[in-house]
Amino acid sequence: MFTSIGLVAAALTTFSFLPQAIKVIKTQDTSSLSLGMYIMFTLGVACWLIYGLGIRDIALIGANLITFVFAVIILTVKVINVRKGIDPIK
Repeated sequence: MFTSIGLVAAALTTFSFLPQAIKVIKTQDTSSLSLGMYIMFTLGVACWLIYGLGIRDIALIGANLITFVFAVIILTVKVINVRKGIDPIK
């Protein structure tokens, strides 16, 4: 029962990033996103992924692997935009 709840929670929180990732990929607009927040978030997700791998928890592994990919995509576009001078560092 709790595993099912964990999997549903993981799916909902993970796929909540999909619309943002799609928007960033399509528009390349990251001006409203905080660089500091996305750096911390991406590192945090990486830590959760490592933790999930360590304890072999499929919900943690799956959710954080997918979220990490979305976060890296968004962070990469943000860093490129900051370096090009398109976005300010927030």
